[in-house]
Amino acid sequence: MPTHPDFEALYRDVIPSVVSVYVGGRRRPGGAGSAFVYDDRHLVTNEHVSRLADAEDAGRVELRFADGSWRVGEVVGADAYTDLAVVAVDDLPEDAAALPLAADNPAPGRWVAALGNPLGLDGSISAGIVSGANRSLPTSNGFAIPDVVQTDAPINPGNSGGPLVGFVPGESDTDGDDDAGPTYEVVGVNRAKQGDNIGFAVSPVIANRILPALVADGRYRHSYLRARTLDVTPTVAEANDLDAPHGVLVVDAAGSDGDEGFLHGCRGTADYRGASVPVGGDVLVAIEGNPVRTHEELMRYLITETRPGEPVAVGIVREGDPLTLVVELDERPAVDRDDRTGRGGGSRIPVE
Repeated sequence: MPTHPDFEALYRDVIPSVVSVYVGGRRRPGGAGSAFVYDDRHLVTNEHVSRLADAEDAGRVELRFADGSWRVGEVVGADAYTDLAVVAVDDLPEDAAALPLAADNPAPGRWVAALGNPLGLDGSISAGIVSGANRSLPTSNGFAIPDVVQTDAPINPGNSGGPLVGFVPGESDTDGDDDAGPTYEVVGVNRAKQGDNIGFAVSPVIANRILPALVADGRYRHSYLRARTLDVTPTVAEANDLDAPHGVLVVDAAGSDGDEGFLHGCRGTADYRGASVPVGGDVLVAIEGNPVRTHEELMRYLITETRPGEPVAVGIVREGDPLTLVVELDERPAVDRDDRTGRGGGSRIPVE
């Protein structure tokens, strides 16, 4: 009985759909990045890759396919908050088929392969496993992407935007005989490396939510709770006289603290156990009846389950009393890359 996956077959079947991306007519080590075929006219890559194109050549990118052919593409949609972008290209090579996105996030321990253009080396593959799920990955604009997939498959500069591919469980996860042939799916969009054997990819759950809007409208409208939050750790709970470390503390919020329809931010800070801890704000414990235990859970729900302008029921604890507020979600402002105040980006406390 085979015990290891057939990465050779995976590479052979998937690499025609993996694309090297170059910006400004220059093919250089560590060039802009990678992409993969999403549908019959669009590729997926990272927003930070597309941003290079916007800066240098008004959204124009040069694309090299595995068969050696070149195409010119145009960035038609991008989302800085999740680092995803879409490139339109006509006349794809015949064997460059769309790669299906998984419906669910991969479980830790699953075999995966990262394909792309690391360090300018076209058509590369590296393999490993999913090391963890539901991670939170900070971006340069101060936002944290929730639900990120962690892998030990090496992801290096130039891999960004390429696919993290997994064998479909139960169908072709070994190198055994399979009359239907190997079956694969994209379980992440490669994004970054942090330290040895630690790479990250945007999850398929997030990608499935964002990408259709980028194709249709060129952008994704993010819901915005107009508050900054901090996970309630044991230290935060004790400093705020809470019964248990649960939920997220509202550090500050837009609106009037005197109005019962708004979240209340903290009144100040207190020195506690050698740390300056925000105190006195609401503790958010649920949204639409779904428990909120961490900032990542709140962000994941806002991205995947809500739209700007919708009212949501938010469960809070205020001065020891449980309350439910109905809050109308705003649309998150566009990223201001020069803003370091914490509302557009830069704060260590995540912005909701």
